[in-house]
Amino acid sequence: MTNEFSNQYYLESAPMKKAIAHLSIPMMIGMSVGTIYNVINAYFIGLLHNTSMLTAITLGLPIFTVLMAFGNVLGVGGGTFITRLAGQKETEKGKKVAGYTFYGSIVVGLLIALIAWLAINPITRMLGADAATLDFTKSYVLTLFAGGFAVVLNFALEQLVRSEGASKESMYGIFISTALSLIFDPLFILVLNWHVAGAALAMVLANLGSAIYYIYFLETKSEHLRGFLKHFKISVRDQLEVYKIGTAELLQASFLIVSTLLLNNYSIQYGESVVAGFGVALRIVQIPEFLSMGLFLGLIPLFAFNFASKNTERLKSSIKYAFAYIGSIAVVFVSLVYVFRGTILHWFSGDPSVLSMGTYILAAMLISALFNGFTGLFMSIFQATGQGTPTTIMAISQGVLFIPMIIVLHSIFGLHGVIWSMTVTEVITSVMGVVLFMIFRKKLNSAGVDGKGVVEVTPV
Repeated sequence: MTNEFSNQYYLESAPMKKAIAHLSIPMMIGMSVGTIYNVINAYFIGLLHNTSMLTAITLGLPIFTVLMAFGNVLGVGGGTFITRLAGQKETEKGKKVAGYTFYGSIVVGLLIALIAWLAINPITRMLGADAATLDFTKSYVLTLFAGGFAVVLNFALEQLVRSEGASKESMYGIFISTALSLIFDPLFILVLNWHVAGAALAMVLANLGSAIYYIYFLETKSEHLRGFLKHFKISVRDQLEVYKIGTAELLQASFLIVSTLLLNNYSIQYGESVVAGFGVALRIVQIPEFLSMGLFLGLIPLFAFNFASKNTERLKSSIKYAFAYIGSIAVVFVSLVYVFRGTILHWFSGDPSVLSMGTYILAAMLISALFNGFTGLFMSIFQATGQGTPTTIMAISQGVLFIPMIIVLHSIFGLHGVIWSMTVTEVITSVMGVVLFMIFRKKLNSAGVDGKGVVEVTPV
């Protein structure tokens, strides 16, 4: 029986505004704190005043993205499946999926480390390291890969914690990793003088710390997953249920890396002020992106649970509120930043060329920000409800569109094409999301739901 102290109460029957606040506010806070985590390494390495070291950890960023993506393959796929199973009262099966996700994450992390060790030289060159940064980059990347299982495990377990609506506990894990980074980074980088290897080790241990907390919570406090560690095997059919949703995370990360490399390559052709302008504008628009992300990530269990339990009216209500809140975040933020854009840009740079270019780029990024949250929300709805094809389409469409978009627009409009390529891609992707959502909503209205939590019609 559910009560106000139960996470399931918020998924199943709490008033919608109360449920959204419980599920999403901790995630929004956690995502905001996570932005601090992203710059801690760079800050302490920067104190050494060694440009090659700072460049090395920047070049190594895609490695963390890859590890995170593999964690999310198992975590998002397994977590959304577990929530749908909870909605169907199949908690014992949910424990088996959680165990498979846990052990699978460790195995995947160790396999990635082995492959990376065998291919470290081509990987380092592919990241863009030159003679000055080669050794530092190799040291950073090898250390990160060696402990990469902790990163994969942390992100997978975070999704499992979220799967039953335990948003506060998910937030606590983010707090733990951030706090450990603040301890280990100065210790390893400055005191023990381990430089870039110390930065990577600090990141590994910070992720391991939060992973240990998540294991403790799931094994001792979880409503549905206590005892998951004794399970490690699930059927091939259930594995496919995990991967049909989770694989989209890996595809999305792959295209994100390619898109970032392309954007950097084209931007640098027009000078450092353009690259700096992009850096400033992207940091500013990250604020509504992270707030929106916290909102829709927090709501994935709500969507999944009510879809699986066939509570269609509650599912529709939660989606309607999510659209309203994400739209409000985007409009309020974009309006405020546009009005005070001059003052805000001065916080980041006093260089007139950077300010001039940053103002122009920011205008394009703000338009993009109006659509970005909705794109993420559409994908979250499809993930939560087990819609493999729409999830994959949304995951790859941004990358698939951006690559030819930036090439074509650059060849026609030069720098203007580079600046607006991301915005045009975001708008088209969001429109695609609207079309796929309308198809899904039509099916939801007309078909009902089968026992697996999948709409009983031919998939998109």
